[in-house]
Amino acid sequence: MIEIKNLSVTLGEKRVFNDFSVTIPDTGMVLISGDSGIGKTTLLRVLCGLQKPDKGTVEGLNGRKISVVFQEPRLLDRLTALENVAIVSDMTTAERILTDLNMGSELKIRAGSLSGGQKQRVSLARAFAFSSDIVLLDEPFAGLDEENKRKAVQLIRTAKLAIVVSHDPGDANLLSADEKIQL
Repeated sequence: MIEIKNLSVTLGEKRVFNDFSVTIPDTGMVLISGDSGIGKTTLLRVLCGLQKPDKGTVEGLNGRKISVVFQEPRLLDRLTALENVAIVSDMTTAERILTDLNMGSELKIRAGSLSGGQKQRVSLARAFAFSSDIVLLDEPFAGLDEENKRKAVQLIRTAKLAIVVSHDPGDANLLSADEKIQL
């Protein structure tokens, strides 16, 4: 289990968390929801080590590999979709996952030339091509149409533990999360 105990985080002048505690299971899909600006992304940043809390602890992550899908795709524009995913895996795995996400015809297109939704799917593919124990997904359906959202959900369900952040109530229905955390 991942245990977040008495977490306090301040960003600038804003107190985002004050003695926040929650337990997250080791497996399944966990949805973190809440209004914009409430701290969903900050919580993911704490979990992956990009944000140091002012106080509190996070236990249960030692030795576990984490992959992340950020709100904005973090791709290397000069590389193709396939190359961006193969950075963390092999070409065969990268091609399989991209094809599963309806990106089979865009494999050799440079990331800088892809649409927003295509970039998002490449980001999803890269996170899942990396052999991780935990996948953190921050608004993973941004720019995706309904068909590609369903494909993404199928992929997300393959994770040992997926922690998904969303402010969209429709995403909650689409995901059918095993556990929900409302911030």
